[in-house]
Amino acid sequence: MKQLLLSIDKKEELYNITKALASEIRIDILNLLNSGSLNVNEIAEKLNIPASTAAVNVKVLEDAGLILTELQPGVRGSMKLCSRRVDKIDIELTSQYNIGNINSFYTNMPIGNYVDCKVFPTCGITSEKGYIDVEDNPKGFYNPERVSAQLIWFHKGYVEYRFPNSVLQHGKATLLEISLELCSEAPNYRNNWPSDITMWINGIEVGTWTSPGDFGGRRGKLNPLWWPDGSTQYGLLKTWRVVESGSYIDEMKVSDVRLSSLALEKGDYISVRIGIKDDAKNIGGINIFGEKFGDHPQNIVMRIDYNGNFL
Repeated sequence: MKQLLLSIDKKEELYNITKALASEIRIDILNLLNSGSLNVNEIAEKLNIPASTAAVNVKVLEDAGLILTELQPGVRGSMKLCSRRVDKIDIELTSQYNIGNINSFYTNMPIGNYVDCKVFPTCGITSEKGYIDVEDNPKGFYNPERVSAQLIWFHKGYVEYRFPNSVLQHGKATLLEISLELCSEAPNYRNNWPSDITMWINGIEVGTWTSPGDFGGRRGKLNPLWWPDGSTQYGLLKTWRVVESGSYIDEMKVSDVRLSSLALEKGDYISVRIGIKDDAKNIGGINIFGEKFGDHPQNIVMRIDYNGNFL
């Protein structure tokens, strides 16, 4: 079951979802998609509404993340095929920030500060100023200059980071979030190039996101001028989130791994591994962007919410 978790603390997401559901037509569309995928014309015919009306309402549901759409060849050009993305929505109306003494602690991890790796070509590292070591040679991932990396990529394998957990000496964790910009890795770039990207925390697999492609065709907003137009340009900002009810990627539940099962406070650090499993269905590689490449000016950011005081 595809489950979506909404929180009153994230007002914009909650508003977009509830707005999308505040329409009989859109509810009827979701109900139709119970039986399978339909294109816009089929939806219009079944609901006895104009195709233009169906298209507008499909766009609202798509923007809210409630349905997925895919362009497929049709008799007259392409058609938009629609399928439902969510089976269940849970709404948490109690704000965690009004319960006890909840604090947030953030760690900004440069993408080149990994402590372990196992990568396979195509692979490489670049800083803001130029390439680091030789492309497509995994040995280059051990170059000391990697600490200045702003873009790293590999076809299969992983990189592992270690985040501080000292804040948990002063309180109990209630939430763990890790956000970063990333996409698939193809030769040059291919916007349609799926890849199953997995995250492990303290050795436990918490969830896999299927990146739709290795994005190009326009320049990344932050890319330096010397970076070639024909290469990977930008990624998508994704957030892995673990709470006691399970693990989520951008509010979509992906596993039943709970926060308490990660034993965050027991070791000297929190291990975060990002990569492509050997048995992944879509082995399409990974690009990880730093704060000066791609579209989003951030590195890998870990957020820990905890109940207590950090003295």
